[in-house]
Amino acid sequence: MTIFGVPLQAMLGQLLLGLVNGSFYAVLSLGLAVIFGLLNVINFAHGALYMVGAFLAWLGLQYLGLGYWWMLVLAPLAVALLGVVIERTMLRWLYKLDHVYGLLLTFGLTLLIEGVFRSFYGVSGQSYPVPELLQGATDLGFMVLPNYRAWVVLASLAVCLATWYVIERTRLGAYLRAGTENPRLVEAFGVNVPLMVTLTYAFGVALAAFAGVLAAPVQQVSPLMGSNLIIVVFAVVVIGGMGSIMGSILTGLGLGVIEGFTKVFYPEASNTVVFVLMALVLLARPAGLFGKAT
Repeated sequence: MTIFGVPLQAMLGQLLLGLVNGSFYAVLSLGLAVIFGLLNVINFAHGALYMVGAFLAWLGLQYLGLGYWWMLVLAPLAVALLGVVIERTMLRWLYKLDHVYGLLLTFGLTLLIEGVFRSFYGVSGQSYPVPELLQGATDLGFMVLPNYRAWVVLASLAVCLATWYVIERTRLGAYLRAGTENPRLVEAFGVNVPLMVTLTYAFGVALAAFAGVLAAPVQQVSPLMGSNLIIVVFAVVVIGGMGSIMGSILTGLGLGVIEGFTKVFYPEASNTVVFVLMALVLLARPAGLFGKAT
């Protein structure tokens, strides 16, 4: 069976690839949206911390014998601690300043982190094995579905939806949103707003590290893997709406699927389709598809 001259199996394979890429976009853009929406900081270091998460998984396996499942928990926690240090020592002094200061600071952090890893490991990628439990594939009849890629999609969706629920539907999320709009009022209720802000940034960068561990068996673990992805992720956040949690999730998954289909019908445009869509959205709705117009 063919659709517009393309075999169904090939199209479904690209759809799966698009969903996997979209899952990474969704988790990364979600972390960016959380940080910007609640802290008002454009965190350009997000891609570098995504790379750190992947490298921690590789280092844990190579030198400590810690497998994938251990590092899926430990790597985000380690990057979250790094995020606490970054927020406490650098970012908290920039919250009342123009966004460009936070952007320049996090861009400098990106260059520093990537430079450290390049000095030790060069630019060649390191391979990371698929965990034994998720090796192999499942024959669905119309296509063969690799088990690990199915896991990436399911795990990403679970994390994204859980994060959205906590921020939008719980008392903790209400405190977070209120603390960014009127911190003095929230402090009057006995809430430690500075600590809450620090933990929010730590959680946002932990999402980046979580995505990095998920990506390690799919991509080559390289110091440049974050810089190759972060520009696309920023485009996803802009299209979805800066600070929009659900907008980042839906836009990330949707753009991954669009990229996958574009590679089938017009491969030459697959690398630019996201930026074309961003330009069109900004012309029609500058606040993004799910953002609130000011």
